[in-house]
Amino acid sequence: MGSLTLTIWQRRRLEQQLRSTHDARVYRRTLAVLEAARGEPVSAVARRLRVTPRVIYYWLANFARDRVPDALRDLDRSGRPTVLTASDRDLLRGVLGRSPQEWGYPAAQWTVPRLREYLAGRTGRRPSDDTIRRELRRLGYTWKRSRYTLDPDPEFGGKKEAHPAADPEPAAP
Repeated sequence: MGSLTLTIWQRRRLEQQLRSTHDARVYRRTLAVLEAARGEPVSAVARRLRVTPRVIYYWLANFARDRVPDALRDLDRSGRPTVLTASDRDLLRGVLGRSPQEWGYPAAQWTVPRLREYLAGRTGRRPSDDTIRRELRRLGYTWKRSRYTLDPDPEFGGKKEAHPAADPEPAAP
């Protein structure tokens, strides 16, 4: 690849992306393009960024293809497909609105392991705890620790009294 020349507008947009990005990968790629365009040898830029020169050439080619800073960003990746099907999600959504006791569990609240056990019994598939947590987050549920409240003690009277007021006089020496 020959030397990369940037217009003033392209340089400004790359410098603006360098200042505003929070993604370390985008920052490194943008910095590499700017330094290579400034005339730095690719091997020196690669050494400074601790990558191989081939990686720098790849980043330069990505930028040169469209000449826009967004070309240096990662593309969305699909990742591994979820184990839960649409009917599993509907089943999970329906069960969350009811008590586990209605389904024969000796508990007052749903937990992730209990939900996993329930789904395994209904669908034959046992999703991981992380899969269930991700789905709960998608559905808008948040995890909170149970808080136990006790009835007031009938002998105590149920009301707290304030401490007597402090003596407003200064203390004796």
